[in-house]
Amino acid sequence: MNQRDPMDDPEYYLPDHTSLLQIKGVSSFLLAGKAGSRFPLCIEYSDGEICITLEKADIIAVSAPEGGALEPAVMLIELVRKYHVPLLVLPPGHPGSKRLRYVVSAGPEISLSCGIQRGTHPDQHLLCSSGELAGLRLTGTAEGIRTGPLPATVVAEILTYSFTVCSKLFHA
Repeated sequence: MNQRDPMDDPEYYLPDHTSLLQIKGVSSFLLAGKAGSRFPLCIEYSDGEICITLEKADIIAVSAPEGGALEPAVMLIELVRKYHVPLLVLPPGHPGSKRLRYVVSAGPEISLSCGIQRGTHPDQHLLCSSGELAGLRLTGTAEGIRTGPLPATVVAEILTYSFTVCSKLFHA
């Protein structure tokens, strides 16, 4: 019996913080980037918090199970990566989970699942996705992100973005 070697899986090179991996299905997408530096990330629960340490090669991923605009996904990655904004985990059955268009996860490896409720899963290795992306596994590497085999209807590409921030203060 032949076993698949994970080292044969595609690896997408992300040369700097402006490069993100987009995995796009027919009706949903996932956007992922590298943490880029070592920092603590707090995960807030209704009854407490835990803090994990993200390493430079770890992944920050945003899933859009129903699709949507890329800009909010990019902003969520930047809020975690640059500003270390904590992740919030809703309790199971919370009515707000139905309104979450984008969900975030971070860690060295992230598995996508359509069998969990959005925003309620405390383990950062698991991220809610659409059915078309379910079962994919992303692994951070020193140079980028490795994925498992992609379904035929799914496309992966590297996107480059830049933020232009106006730092002027306007006085009346």
